[in-house]
Amino acid sequence: MSMDPALTTTSYAILGLLSVRPWSTYELAQQMDRSLGRIWPRAQSKLYEEPKKLVRLGLAEATKGAVGRRPRTVYTITAEGRRALADWLPRPSAGPVLESEQLLKVFFADSGTSADTLATLHAARAWAEERNQGNVAAGQAYLAGQGPFQDRAAQTALVGRFLTDYYRLVATWAEWATAVVQQWPDDPADAAPDPSQIAETLRRANWSGGAARGPARAGRRLEARSP
Repeated sequence: MSMDPALTTTSYAILGLLSVRPWSTYELAQQMDRSLGRIWPRAQSKLYEEPKKLVRLGLAEATKGAVGRRPRTVYTITAEGRRALADWLPRPSAGPVLESEQLLKVFFADSGTSADTLATLHAARAWAEERNQGNVAAGQAYLAGQGPFQDRAAQTALVGRFLTDYYRLVATWAEWATAVVQQWPDDPADAAPDPSQIAETLRRANWSGGAARGPARAGRRLEARSP
């Protein structure tokens, strides 16, 4: 099946959840918030529309029911939906998109005070710690054989490792940046760049090898000339 122009990455995310088991609309929204929300956050209003679209396209079926007096619709993936999901998986994908209000504030730190930036960095570290608590709890549950959808632990562990390393990166960066900003004057606009820090960033950028070797050598030369 060729990709229908009406299908988006969110459509395939919902299809992926339906491939695990049938869900009501409310359960889908909960599951997106609990798990996929960390890697594909979307507004709840969007999540309530996607299953209906999948039904229109023949990729899912809707069954009407009720919980007490409340109406309830449960969605189930169809054979065509499973084929669409399988066809989507090997296609080239876009890379991650970074969106961080905290980084934006650090980028424009020279319009405020160093104390403002330190507060932002403290919040970044706290955010990483809070997010990582969920990772710790999930890892403990899977090790005990009691994780949600334990039969999918092999796939979940790959994403869990990425998120764990990402939160650790944010925390480590926030600690390093805090130590740097603590040496700044009260007005960040008066802060002087440290050539050794720039050289170290260039050295780290060389992790991928060949393409970055030139800048890395330039960084070492910069470091050698620095006082």
